[in-house]
Amino acid sequence: MRGAFLAAVSLAALPAEGPARAATLNLLIWEAYIDEQILADWTAETGIEVRQTFYDSGDVRDEILADPNSNVDVVVTNENGARLYGKRGVIAALDQNNVPSLKDYAEGWASRCGGYGVPYLWGTMGILYRSDKITTPPTSWADLMKPAESLHGHIAMYDDHAEAFVAPLVLLGKSVNANDNETLKAAYELMKAQAPYVLTYDYVVTSVQSPDKGPNIHMALGYSGDQYTLNDKVASPGLWRYVVPKEGTLSWLDCISVSERSHNKALALQLVDYISNAENGARNAIKLNMPTASSAALALLPEDMRSNPEIYAAPEILAKSQFQEELTVQSVQARRRIISSLAQISDAR
Repeated sequence: MRGAFLAAVSLAALPAEGPARAATLNLLIWEAYIDEQILADWTAETGIEVRQTFYDSGDVRDEILADPNSNVDVVVTNENGARLYGKRGVIAALDQNNVPSLKDYAEGWASRCGGYGVPYLWGTMGILYRSDKITTPPTSWADLMKPAESLHGHIAMYDDHAEAFVAPLVLLGKSVNANDNETLKAAYELMKAQAPYVLTYDYVVTSVQSPDKGPNIHMALGYSGDQYTLNDKVASPGLWRYVVPKEGTLSWLDCISVSERSHNKALALQLVDYISNAENGARNAIKLNMPTASSAALALLPEDMRSNPEIYAAPEILAKSQFQEELTVQSVQARRRIISSLAQISDAR
């Protein structure tokens, strides 16, 4: 979190550039979440540099977006965030007129961004584990939430108010979008009992890079595709693996959007269109080992990738998956209090 807040400060401090001096576009995005060569090619073709600022939780991203002084031009957000900030006038409306590449996305995908973004990448939430430390793959959310004693101090969770609750709520047989206090209290009891086994509540891609934490993380809550990023970070292909628990999970979609406050909106729209076209959509999916929502890009992917269940989740998994919905203000506040309480427990240790 600390690193992400520093990123937020540096982004807000960036000088605003008028259209005549539009030498840079500011992209707010997860770390290691775009093929760098795509951005390099864009710069070579246009002369416009793309400066990336990373966040490591949805809450940090939303705080940056909500700040009227942050100079964001393009942002990757989740589908719920795209709809929410679009309705608030923070994110610009997109259609095939200002982003022609949207024609390559089926209505079922495009509608999930609410008219305020282009579907970027999608996937599931599940359990990441080190195959050298955990030889029997986990199969249930209970393996994460009610862990074996050998995992004491070896789990990485997540401090986002939405995703942090996926594991306990699904294990309880509840909706990941639960708003009622009784359900959230039951989730908290599971999370509190798990707390002694948790080494960190920082996003695993961030924490695995910490010299004191990284080597001690054996299991983590994470997103499909994170296993490839983790293996790249630790320079050990195949070490980290990913599974979706049998109880079901969250099926997520990220959208790439343009800030309504951008001083370079026309260029920002061009960048979104460039990233979203068929060729670059396929390049991005291949580089990141993640599924694309573009029908045209999908047709360009190799068959072994399209048939890889670690990338394209099996239909039976998707059938048990839930989508994110907007939470009530009271639910968000309660969830953040729970996360704060867990952080205090962790700090006390």
